[in-house]
Amino acid sequence: MKKTAKRAAGLHRVSLTKLHDLDAALELMYYGWRGMTLMADQYLATLGLSRPHHRILYVVARQPDISIGALIEVLGISKQALNRPLSLLLQRDLLTSRRSVEQHRSKLLRLTPEGQRVEARASEYERKVLRAAFDRVGKSGAAAWMTVMEVIADNN
Repeated sequence: MKKTAKRAAGLHRVSLTKLHDLDAALELMYYGWRGMTLMADQYLATLGLSRPHHRILYVVARQPDISIGALIEVLGISKQALNRPLSLLLQRDLLTSRRSVEQHRSKLLRLTPEGQRVEARASEYERKVLRAAFDRVGKSGAAAWMTVMEVIADNN
């Protein structure tokens, strides 16, 4: 990709003043996340969707019939924050919602076939970026990255 195309796509990095010894790592985390999600986010935007929509689709794809309460817990967001993106996904028929047989007050979510296609395509863009990076750094580099991310993810 040409340098001008990278800038237009939002892939350029700027070296910012370091105020702390971990600032370089923080910048790489930010730029790395942006680089990993860029193509997926561009695809989602063509559908009028964004990152929160993809996060919901991602979780529901891996946990069909998840309750809204459990989804809120997995995503670590409030019911209010979930409401708008969830409503849009239901309106667009990317998700279905049905009452739980055991708990009538609970709604269970599942992807529709179109929701499965959208989730798979957006996630595949991200997998391609990770696959390319892991191929470049080798097994030990990929394992080190996984270890660091596990520690960060479990930071309660």
